[in-house]
Amino acid sequence: MAGGGERMPGQYMGGWGNLGSQPQKGMASYSLSPNRQRPLAGTMDSAVFNTFRRGRNQFLYVIPPFVIAYATMQWAIERNEYLNSKQGRAEFAGSE
Repeated sequence: MAGGGERMPGQYMGGWGNLGSQPQKGMASYSLSPNRQRPLAGTMDSAVFNTFRRGRNQFLYVIPPFVIAYATMQWAIERNEYLNSKQGRAEFAGSE
């Protein structure tokens, strides 16, 4: 039966907050972990240094291929402009 503090036929459970159950043996306390309270604490500070460290380790895998690709693309653009110019057409006119 619900406990409103009144007596009813059956078992009396007690008033609200004191429902007549067994006494509590331990104390239950609830708290939030630090990750739940501030989940992004220190993220920006850590992200800068972590990104720098990881990028520094990948430098030789990324930069040389980009430099080679850029140099190749520049050469191809200059070659294409020359072949489509008046001098390039005059030089290679009979080869096609």
